[in-house]
Amino acid sequence: MTIAPHPLVVSARRLADELLVPNAERVDQEGVPAGHIAAVKRSGLLGTSAPVAYGGSAASAAVARETAEILAGACCSTWFVQTQHHTPVRILTEGESPVRERLLGPLARGELLSGVAYAHLRSHPRRTPVRVTRDRGGVRFDGTVPWYTGWGLNDVLLLAGLTDSGEAVLAFTEARDQPGLRASRPVRLAALTAARTVSLELDGLWLPEESVALRTPYARWAAADRARTVNASPAVFGVAEAALALLDEETAAPVRARLDEVRRRAYALADDPADGDLAERLALRTQSYDVMRTATTAAVVAGGGRAMTLHSKAQRLAREGLFLLVQGQTAQSRRAHLDALTGRAARPS
Repeated sequence: MTIAPHPLVVSARRLADELLVPNAERVDQEGVPAGHIAAVKRSGLLGTSAPVAYGGSAASAAVARETAEILAGACCSTWFVQTQHHTPVRILTEGESPVRERLLGPLARGELLSGVAYAHLRSHPRRTPVRVTRDRGGVRFDGTVPWYTGWGLNDVLLLAGLTDSGEAVLAFTEARDQPGLRASRPVRLAALTAARTVSLELDGLWLPEESVALRTPYARWAAADRARTVNASPAVFGVAEAALALLDEETAAPVRARLDEVRRRAYALADDPADGDLAERLALRTQSYDVMRTATTAAVVAGGGRAMTLHSKAQRLAREGLFLLVQGQTAQSRRAHLDALTGRAARPS
């Protein structure tokens, strides 16, 4: 008996086939257009994991992974903009802050798109780019956010910083220039420039207490963040699949068999937090990069000189693969990947 695909998977495939794939090379050079974001908002995909009571689908992790693979393989820049949205939705879903009632519904229904500005917390204690202080019954943010994706496309952003007492504070604000918040010009990157990444200068950005979505000790936030970033990313498998589709079946078959095995093992561990140790998860994350690199390199080789042109799909996928090597990277995952690349034994955490 054939099981019908989940409606969100159908929606993702339709979006990919009708809009994202036909325009991916143009978007790569010109930027993610507002029309792509409008289509994502209409698709229902922004509420994939959000509660049904707030207009979401409360879909399984397997459905969320499959839709992410489809979008990333179709247009990694569009995927990267919309994937930021799911972290704010998760934080609001798990919390009980006043801002939950104001924003979770619009975010889950796709009426608003959110970005995130929190990756800089991973550099603490080596660096603490954004400081938070109490001010006039609210919170004040000062410092620099090195990377913020989706500027000009997002409606709101979830901003993170640290207090002097070591508390991580995450709060929502509008994604626009405003008193105390100024965005740089878009950063030119080797890949995914299209995703409109900027840095944010914070000079006394004041937000009311009711905008705060989360307050938690930094150590607790960091532990949860590390747990989420040790697993292989569905986007890596999506880009690998797209590259394999450019090869003849004889060439693609052995790489696809390896990809299927790594994906099966990685997703099994992701579904069972109690199963497998940290080293195994990091090893599978590294193996997913290896198979992606093999697939994208093979696509470039098969494409020959044509693969060096900017309108080549193989060349775009190879650059997107480079980007995914560092997306969501922590010191822990970086060390494990470098150890694997250099043949050194994995270091204890």
